[in-house]
Amino acid sequence: MRNELQYSINCNGQLMDLSIPRIMGILNVTPDSFYAESRKETESEIMARAREIVEEGADIIDVGACSTRPGADCPDEQEEMRRLRSALTPIRKAFPDAVLSVDTFRSSVARMCVEEYQVDIINDISGGQYDDRMFDTVSQLGVPYILTHTKGTPDHMQDHPHYDDLMHELLTYFAERVQKLRDRGQKDIIIDPGFGFGKSLEHNYALLNNLEQLQLLELPILVGVSRKRMVYNLLGTTPEDSLNGTTVVDTIALTKGANILRVHDVKAAKECTTIFQKMQKPLRDILFITN
Repeated sequence: MRNELQYSINCNGQLMDLSIPRIMGILNVTPDSFYAESRKETESEIMARAREIVEEGADIIDVGACSTRPGADCPDEQEEMRRLRSALTPIRKAFPDAVLSVDTFRSSVARMCVEEYQVDIINDISGGQYDDRMFDTVSQLGVPYILTHTKGTPDHMQDHPHYDDLMHELLTYFAERVQKLRDRGQKDIIIDPGFGFGKSLEHNYALLNNLEQLQLLELPILVGVSRKRMVYNLLGTTPEDSLNGTTVVDTIALTKGANILRVHDVKAAKECTTIFQKMQKPLRDILFITN
């Protein structure tokens, strides 16, 4: 059940209202992301993808230069920075008002992106676990931070993940780490339950089925399931053939409280959120009239 809590985040002085479902479009500046169509390396490819994300109606562009798929080999810090500079320089020039997020677990990379390119959001798939300076850094930078639940590291996270109580572990993890961020003065926190990060197929669907429990934390929720294994392995297809399944899972996530959808396919997600919002308005009107 979706609750009625109202959230907003401060993106470089502009408030983004998260009571309206928002879309984060993925722009991978990597040679090895799991979904081949998302890999963009040349400036022309990067700009074509950024333009597509904007024109199809995304609210945020999420730029990543280090693949975090299970089993991925991550580039070193300097290579990650080089890749990001090659993308952020032309994107900021062409779309100066775009809300940019950077997908990184390195505090030094986060600082570079915010200080040199005024990146609006830091998206850390490790939840501060891979770099113990990340919490201090984002708090000093004053940008919204996406806190993700991850169990293990990309090279081993899918090696027989185990939970005694999945939702209890996630709630405890978030409560503890949110408090650490609050103690440092961090204001805007978004939680990402980390579908596919240290979770089996069964774990992912148990999480989806109980996603509304995360609303107990009273923080906006980001869901990123786009073309992931939880979709294509269940359906016996491939990342390339999993758009329909992704849209179904995204729709379920919206009904259970998701505020942001992180996707490869912005147009499909936009249609999903538009229909979802239309369905919510008559319900609100009926409740208002009844009361």
